[in-house]
Amino acid sequence: MDMRTPLGKVRGLGSAKNGTEHFWHQRVTAVSNVPLMLFFMFFIVRYAGAPYAEAVSALSNPFVAVVMALVVLSGLIHMRLGMQVVIEDYVHNDAVKLGLLMLNTFFAIIVGALCLFAILKIAFTG
Repeated sequence: MDMRTPLGKVRGLGSAKNGTEHFWHQRVTAVSNVPLMLFFMFFIVRYAGAPYAEAVSALSNPFVAVVMALVVLSGLIHMRLGMQVVIEDYVHNDAVKLGLLMLNTFFAIIVGALCLFAILKIAFTG
């Protein structure tokens, strides 16, 4: 039994076979972002206006450093997936779409690397 639509049969186009995986990755990162962002907001409110040494000391705690790294990773993965959907839905020129998708990925990698470097530097030297 063929499950393709008549238009899909004519064009020879089928499912990209990764929509469900993308959907679940976005949902999992959204759920993980809830407690992570609550921790992040608590940390920001707690150390807003605190002396620099006190904030560095708090970030030097291994638990705090690991959770902050998870905040960065989960947030960036979620951002990248969301931007990918926006680009795929609203950019119709294939060359521009490919370029924007690549920039989206590169942006997430660069920002993630810089944030993780900063967290690790504070964690190990603070």
